[in-house]
Amino acid sequence: MKKGGNNFAFIDSQNLNLSIQDQGWKLDQIKFRTYLREKYAVTKAYVFIGYMEENKDLYKSLQEYGYVLIFKPTLRYKDGTTKGNCDAELVLQAMIDYREYDKAVIVSGDGDFHCLADYLVKNNKLECVLIPNRRKFSALLKKINKSDKKYLNFMTDLRAKLELKKKKAL
Repeated sequence: MKKGGNNFAFIDSQNLNLSIQDQGWKLDQIKFRTYLREKYAVTKAYVFIGYMEENKDLYKSLQEYGYVLIFKPTLRYKDGTTKGNCDAELVLQAMIDYREYDKAVIVSGDGDFHCLADYLVKNNKLECVLIPNRRKFSALLKKINKSDKKYLNFMTDLRAKLELKKKKAL
């Protein structure tokens, strides 16, 4: 367990969940919140997520697990797909809270966060970028690694620790 620290996590919910599902498993949100607390000393974990009325129970559960949810209205398209891009909200919240945390943990493989990660590195405020899928993430994120410090960490190898296990029938 990492001692001390007051680190904040900024979680791109859509990137996290789609990347994990693409690898054939489902994330246990309780275990993940515990992992963030123990591994990275995360005291506040923001989840940036598109709001859909039918997911109210999910949102309530996430809040009970210790996440702070930041919602963005979603757009429903004629083809049935729904979009709720939260990238700007994540960057904005990281800057609003800048003086409140020691280091930031960005959870996403999206290259749109390169500028934020780069800024945080230059100001000694980035703990890491936690990328959900080692095989599918933006090459832009590779540019934030410095020769003396590696900022990219991957969830690919954490399946055994963080996978949601199916409940056994009685």
